[in-house]
Amino acid sequence: MSFSGLSMALSSMIAQRQALEVTGQNIANANTKGYTRQRADMLSIEALSAPSMHSAGLSAGNGVKVSGITRIGDIFLDARVRSETSGSSFQAAQAKALNRLQSTLTEPSDTSVAAQLAKFWAGWQDVANSPDDAAARNVLIGQANALVGQITTGYRATETQWSQMRTEASTLVTEVNTTAQAVAHLNEQIRSITVSGGSANELADQRDLLITKLSGLVGAEARHREDGTVDVMVAGNALVRGISAKPVALEGSVLMEEATVTPPTGDQVRLVWANSPDVPLNPQGGTLASHLVNLAPGGLLASAANSWNELATTLGTMVNAQHATGVDVAGNPGGAVFAFAPGAAAAGMSVAITNADQIAAGSPGQGAFDGSAADAMSQLANLPGGPDAFWRAFVVDIGVKTQAADQRATVTAAARATAENLQLSTTSVDLDEESINMLAYQRAYEGAARVLTTIDEMLDVLINRTGRVGR
Repeated sequence: MSFSGLSMALSSMIAQRQALEVTGQNIANANTKGYTRQRADMLSIEALSAPSMHSAGLSAGNGVKVSGITRIGDIFLDARVRSETSGSSFQAAQAKALNRLQSTLTEPSDTSVAAQLAKFWAGWQDVANSPDDAAARNVLIGQANALVGQITTGYRATETQWSQMRTEASTLVTEVNTTAQAVAHLNEQIRSITVSGGSANELADQRDLLITKLSGLVGAEARHREDGTVDVMVAGNALVRGISAKPVALEGSVLMEEATVTPPTGDQVRLVWANSPDVPLNPQGGTLASHLVNLAPGGLLASAANSWNELATTLGTMVNAQHATGVDVAGNPGGAVFAFAPGAAAAGMSVAITNADQIAAGSPGQGAFDGSAADAMSQLANLPGGPDAFWRAFVVDIGVKTQAADQRATVTAAARATAENLQLSTTSVDLDEESINMLAYQRAYEGAARVLTTIDEMLDVLINRTGRVGR
C-alpha cells in the first residue's frame, strides 16, 4: 500500500458522491413533466506510466472518475413522438372544426332548416287547399321569412366560425414565434455550458418540451448539431437555426367573403416569413396547418358557406320560377318570392312578397282563387335536385366527414400515446431502480471511506511507530 492509495480512495468517494447526487436529482424530478433521467458515467483512471516516489513497480490503477452525466433518452423515439404529435394535433383540430360546424346545422330538430323547409312547403299546400283564406297566405309569408332567417343565420354561423378560426390562427402564430425564440435562447445557453464542460441536461429537457410543442402547433421537426444546439425545421425550412429564430406572420383578409374567393387572390389567409412576406410557408402538420386548410378557398368553411349560398340560390331560383307561372288575386303574373342583395346569396336573401294578395296561388284563366299553382309549388319539396334534396346531401356529407374525422383523431391520438409511452419507458424515472442505485453508491462510498481509513492507519504505523517496536 502506498500514498497513491489515498488518492485512489478519495477519487472513489468523489465519484460515488457525484453519482449519488445524480440519483438524487432523478428522484427529485420523478414527477417533473419532460424530465429525462440521467446517469453518471464512471471511468477508471489508468495507472501511472512510470514509477515514482509514491508508486513503485506495478500499479492497479489510480482510482475512478465521473467522465460525464448522460441523459438516458432516444432521439429516434423523440422524433417519433414529434411526428405523431404533429399528425394528432392536425386531426384533432380537423375533428373539432367539423363538430363545431355540424352543431350549427341543428339537424335533426324542430328548428332546423329541413323542418323549416317542410313548414314552408306545407304553407303552400294550405294555400292550395284554401286559396281564398287570407290567414293561410299570411302564415305562408311568415314561414317564408322564418326560412330565410334560418338560412341567413346558418350562413352567419359559418362566417363567425371562420372569423374565430382566423383569430385562433393569429394567436397560434404568436405562440409559434414566442416558442421558437425560447428554443433559440436555450440553444445559446446549452452551447455555452457545453463548451465550458458543464452539464446542460435540464435545459435540454426544457428545449425538447418546447420543440414537441412546436410540433403540435406547426408540425416542426428537430435536427441535432454537433455543438449541442438543435435546428427546428418546418416544411423543410429552418424556423430555428442555432441561436437565431425566424419569425413567421399570418397574412390575408379578416373577412371570409374576401379570403375565400375562387380562384384564390392575394387576400387569402396564408402563413409567410415575417421578413419575407412574399415567401409562403406551408406546414404539413399541427393545429395551425389545420386552420390554414380550413380557412383557405375550397376549405371546410368556405365550402360550407358556398353550400349555404347554393341552397339559397336553388331555393330562390326554383320558387321564383314556379311562382311566375301563377297569377295573384288581381290576376297579375306572380312576382319574385325571394330577393337577393349583392354579395353572398345566403346573407342577402329576403322575402320580396309583403302582401298576402301578391301570392300567385292560381293558374292563368282558372279564376282568382284557384289553388293549382300553389299545389304545384308545394310539390317542389319532392323534386330531385331541389332545395330539400340539396340540403339532405349537404347534411349527410358533413355528418360523414365529421364521423370520419373523429375516427382519424382517435386513431392518431392512440398512435401518439403509444409513441409517448415508448419514450417514457426510456426517459422516465423508475424509483425502484434509483433506490437500488442509491444503495449501491452509498455502499461504494462507505467502502472507499473504509479504504481511506485503513490506509491512514497503515501510514500512521509506518510514520509514527517504525523503529519503536519493543520499547
